[in-house]
Amino acid sequence: MSQSLPPLNALRAFEAAARLQSVSQAAEQLNVTHGAVSRQIRALEEHLGVALFVKEGRGVKLTDAGSRLRDVSSEAFARLRAVCGELQQGQAEAPFVLACPGSLLARWFIPRLDRLNRELPELRLQLSASEGELDPRRAGVDATLWFAEPPWPADMQVFELAAERIGPVLSPRYARFAELHQAPAAALLGEPLLHTSSRPQAWPSWAAGNALDAEALRLGQGFEHLYYLLEAAAAGLGVAIAPQQLVADDLAAGRLVAPWGFVETPACLALWVPARRLDKRAQQLAEWLRRELSER
Repeated sequence: MSQSLPPLNALRAFEAAARLQSVSQAAEQLNVTHGAVSRQIRALEEHLGVALFVKEGRGVKLTDAGSRLRDVSSEAFARLRAVCGELQQGQAEAPFVLACPGSLLARWFIPRLDRLNRELPELRLQLSASEGELDPRRAGVDATLWFAEPPWPADMQVFELAAERIGPVLSPRYARFAELHQAPAAALLGEPLLHTSSRPQAWPSWAAGNALDAEALRLGQGFEHLYYLLEAAAAGLGVAIAPQQLVADDLAAGRLVAPWGFVETPACLALWVPARRLDKRAQQLAEWLRRELSER
């Protein structure tokens, strides 16, 4: 099987059609004909040996393979556009691209985004979210915000913002809420616990911090990403575990409760900036994030 990349025009046509969910709209955006986009997509499918779209009514629908390629190609073209824009406009006029996990973006960052834009308008922030493994060294990213453990790599400037504290949370809608919310932490050892594959160490770390036997934990429904895990907990499906920062708004609103509190882990929420790209905006963002985490 060939390991060469497909033609750029074919990828560009596919990315536009996948993003817009329409071959016709992709053709209009790219200023080509409908047939030209269709031919490029067919050529791409032949190159890869898989179907990327299937017909659905009068339109088209992405296959599983098409969805995977859409996610990667959309991110890649977004990075290209960002870097090209930076090269054309100069760093002082380019947006500051911040990468962070989608769960952190949705549950903590977006509710504060308007305030950030008002208080740091010169930042011109552009967000790049991912639920996969983040790479703080990737091209087109100025900084990465995530939970991580030291030691820190020598080629990164790492601004430590707040210690990570994790704890179990559940909704008053949960069927066993009345039995559990006033019970000791040990009561969770017999409970089918909601968990996520992205943080397999979370429950064992919490158990260790509460002097409980991690081997006695009983895991129930699993979720691929933390965001889905917490939505399941809020819907009353069970007891989940999460960093305190990501459930602070839900706790304040009464959507979730944390009867057993939170324990500190070796990790912290930190802003990672490649040393070679460090500029004053990174320092400004770090200071704003630190204030936001400590004051609100």
